[in-house]
Amino acid sequence: MIRKPLLIAAGVAVTGALTLGACSSTSTTSTGSTSAPATSAPATSAPAASKDIVDTAVAAGQFTTLAKLLTQAGLVDTLKGTGPYTVFAPTDEAFAKVPAATLESLGKDPAALKKVLTYHVVPGKVLAADVKPGSVTTVEGQPVTVTVNGNTVKVNDATVTKTDIVTSNGVIHVIDTVLIPPAM
Repeated sequence: MIRKPLLIAAGVAVTGALTLGACSSTSTTSTGSTSAPATSAPATSAPAASKDIVDTAVAAGQFTTLAKLLTQAGLVDTLKGTGPYTVFAPTDEAFAKVPAATLESLGKDPAALKKVLTYHVVPGKVLAADVKPGSVTTVEGQPVTVTVNGNTVKVNDATVTKTDIVTSNGVIHVIDTVLIPPAM
C-alpha cells in the first residue's frame, strides 16, 4: 500500500533502439504537468545502488520472464546503459496472467515484443515521492495513465505493489499486470 502523501503517480515502458539519451528525469503531459512513475510502498532513502536495472531484476528472482523477454527483444544492453530509466516491472506472476499463446506470439515477433516491453519504461529516474497522477509518455511512444485511489496506485490497469528499487541507472517499481499498448 502507498501512503497518499508519497503518491503523486506516473508510468513506464522498456525501450529498444532508444531515443532516451536526450530525455530529462521527468515527462511533461500535454497539459504541461509533470508526471512520474506510480508506487505502492513508502519511499525510502536508499543508498546508491551498484547494480543496473537488468542485474537488479535478475537478482530479485521474481522477474525471470521479464529478463528472458528483454533478452529476446534485444533490450538488455539498453537497460544496462547509462539511463536513467524508470521501469514498471511485471513479476513472473503478472506474466502468468497473459495467455500462453500471446506470449508465444510475442516471442516470435521481436518488434511487437519490443513495443510491449518499452511500454513499461519511462525516461528518467522517478522515485515514489516524486510521482504525480496523470498521463506519461512511455519510451514506446504511447502514454500510460497513473491514478491514485486512496492508498492504491495504478498504471493503466496494473497495481503498483512495490516501489523505489533503486539501481545504478534508474529505479524499478513492481506491478502486478503486464501493460499492453492500446494500439495492440
